[in-house]
Amino acid sequence: MVNRSLIRLKIVQLLYSFYQNGGKNGGNRENELLFSLGKAYDLYFYLLELIVAVTRHGADVVRRKEELNRVAHKDEEVSHRFVDNRFVAQLDMNEQLNDFRKTKQIDWDVFSPYVRDLYTQIVQSDIYAEYMALEECDYAADKEVWRKIYKRIILKDTAIDDVLEEEDLYWNDDKEVVDTFVLKTIKRFDEKLGKKQPLLPEFREEEDKEFAIKLLKRSIMNDEYYRDLIARNVKNWEFNRLAYMDVLVMQVALAEMLSFPQIPVEVTINEYVDIAKRYSTPKSGSYVNGILDHVAKVLIKEGKLLKRFGESNKSSQD
Repeated sequence: MVNRSLIRLKIVQLLYSFYQNGGKNGGNRENELLFSLGKAYDLYFYLLELIVAVTRHGADVVRRKEELNRVAHKDEEVSHRFVDNRFVAQLDMNEQLNDFRKTKQIDWDVFSPYVRDLYTQIVQSDIYAEYMALEECDYAADKEVWRKIYKRIILKDTAIDDVLEEEDLYWNDDKEVVDTFVLKTIKRFDEKLGKKQPLLPEFREEEDKEFAIKLLKRSIMNDEYYRDLIARNVKNWEFNRLAYMDVLVMQVALAEMLSFPQIPVEVTINEYVDIAKRYSTPKSGSYVNGILDHVAKVLIKEGKLLKRFGESNKSSQD
């Protein structure tokens, strides 16, 4: 599940904390990075569990309505379609999700007001109305309604930010990336696999874990070299006037350029421009893009960076 975009973001965050602390506790930085990535994986399970929690709340609502109708002698049928959703039932019994519940002991019970409000928001939506109005409802429809709910309601819901911040300080910064993996998981569910439906692994490939550790090491080990490269190639702007976060983002970007020749330079620049836009000043995207592009051209000209995809890096740092 952890992809390289999230790894890059985590390393920038970690380095910011590292330097703010005067560069101390350096021996723990790799463990801290892996711990932080592990917390993002926890969030993935926690957001999947939210789907189950909302459905359980809906089942309670249906039971209360039926009880009220019974007491009032009303012969009024209450639909079970939403609460009997087959995709959610399969998710609820998923072996990996159940292991998470047991080991982490995290659930949504303590945030029942949020679950209740989210359920109300869903029930009042056009997505819910269209789903309940279907003449035929199969597993595909059950899965699709939750894909729409997640993408159009949960993903955009700002109220969840307070919940996540209270539960874990790491999670708010992770949610935007993790949301994409939840949607991918919903799409991949297959009714035939039942409780053994595989969820996404923490690392898609072992290479991604190696990428994370190597990039972190190189970013710190050669920090003076990277900052000197930036300072020597800043045009029409003094180095000491650059935003600190911009310098930090470019430091990690240069570490990636020079340490991972298989990654196209343009891909690396685009990834870190996005991080700068998100975490630094409004103009940071254009500054970071311009400076990294210029530094890359200088390095290519000097033979320290190869432009073509897949060729070996001639830099002595590797």
